[in-house]
Amino acid sequence: MQYLSKLTFLGLPLVHVAMSRIEDGRYVRGIAKGWIAIGDVSFGVLLSVGGAAFGGIAIGGVSCGVIALAGAAFGAMALGGLAIGLLAAGGAAIGWEAAFGGLAIAREYAFGGLAIAQHANDQAARDYLSGNGFFSTADTIMDYSFLFPILAFLPVVVALLNKTKHQHTPPNLS
Repeated sequence: MQYLSKLTFLGLPLVHVAMSRIEDGRYVRGIAKGWIAIGDVSFGVLLSVGGAAFGGIAIGGVSCGVIALAGAAFGAMALGGLAIGLLAAGGAAIGWEAAFGGLAIAREYAFGGLAIAQHANDQAARDYLSGNGFFSTADTIMDYSFLFPILAFLPVVVALLNKTKHQHTPPNLS
């Protein structure tokens, strides 16, 4: 599947969706580039969603962005199983300024199962993290992370419904 919006800005399409496909008997990975990019590999200035996502807000299996949400997330604000950034939250979080997670390592503030920082699992760390919007949001997302596997099946369900719809459409006999 490929979608490219007609609207462009600074030479990039507003929206580019590129999913993998079989072309001439071989697998072709979907690479999307735009202000909003969705694909197997995506490069989005504002939003990037994909297996590997790079951009402003990057969401994917592996992501790198200003705000990164992924299994392996790298960015100024990173949230994921492995999160590395200025601020990091997740299973293993390594933050330059602050970190929150099972393993939390940072220069200044860390809070978690094993926390290593100047202020680790103390009141200063609690105050910093509770007063920071990123960590409040990350905590809420992690509370509902058990729902994420359901999202993995959503494209499959949509594809099956779409296929079923096309199979039961009567032919136009006019």
